[in-house]
Amino acid sequence: MNLQALSKIATELVAPRKGILAADESSGTIKKRFDSIGVDSTETNRRNYRELLFTTNNVSQFISGIILYDETMRQQGNDGVSLVKTITNNGMIPGIKVDKGAKPLAGSRTETVTEGLDGLRERLDEYRELGAKFTKWRGVIEIGDSIPTQYCINTNAHALARFAALSQEAGLVPIVEPEVLMDGTHDIDTCMQVTKTTLREVYYELGCQNVALEGTLLKPNMVLSGKNADNRASAEQVAEKTLACLMNTVPSSVPGIVFLSGGQSDEEATINLNSINKAAKSAAAPWQLSFSYGRGLQASPLKEWSGIEGNSKAAQDSFYQRAEVTSAAREGTYSA
Repeated sequence: MNLQALSKIATELVAPRKGILAADESSGTIKKRFDSIGVDSTETNRRNYRELLFTTNNVSQFISGIILYDETMRQQGNDGVSLVKTITNNGMIPGIKVDKGAKPLAGSRTETVTEGLDGLRERLDEYRELGAKFTKWRGVIEIGDSIPTQYCINTNAHALARFAALSQEAGLVPIVEPEVLMDGTHDIDTCMQVTKTTLREVYYELGCQNVALEGTLLKPNMVLSGKNADNRASAEQVAEKTLACLMNTVPSSVPGIVFLSGGQSDEEATINLNSINKAAKSAAAPWQLSFSYGRGLQASPLKEWSGIEGNSKAAQDSFYQRAEVTSAAREGTYSA
């Protein structure tokens, strides 16, 4: 492991004004997105849609890196050039989602654990040869009746740390994503407590497995009220609780935190990110506070595209606009 090289990539991914596009939707997830616009989820359509995002003119001033799905990592664009090379040529860093999704957790009625550790070392070597520079693994923590259990939190934290250690061994920067879902009716304080417990366990496991934090990034949820909660917390409260939680759990040696949009609307994710960054300036937060958005960057361009080739320019303009405003929020300078 070359820690200096890993640290350099991690730092580039959270460079000022920049954040990450999560274009790593599984086949099932992107089918749902395409169903919403009446487009068949064929390999060609998926390729064409993602290629138009990757080739948006000058978007690299706002987007530092792109997380890919396995299929995309192996595809060529319409010009015969691999999409990985296209991303690199356009000034962005290619990465890869390497987990195999959340599966039922043995011994639990409703909770899940993310799988994909079997054979991961060999897959990481292959992805590095294909051009990946960083990786991502998502663990899922749900708030509900008597959950999450400590068993679920511990199991997912251990898997995240195993993934991170193997990624660094392969010379790839791991993005560690423990997501506390916003589904439910819980209040913001419940989310804060669960997120705090989860992050403490994640960093305990990362330490146990000798992961060099300087060569990692954290992709957490914001501390939010449940999606269906009464009197959902304001953006100012989200910023206050999120920063307090992170200051209490995340070591300063981590170069950056790239928030997920996690079920929020475009506007909500932008406003909350902006509030967090405005508050972070006075709180002297030790990390770069950026974004790793999927739906928060893609919902609008996907609708503009709607599977019609003639709409590609309009979709790219929409994607550029979403990237620009999210970049402003990442700096705490966004205004509706």
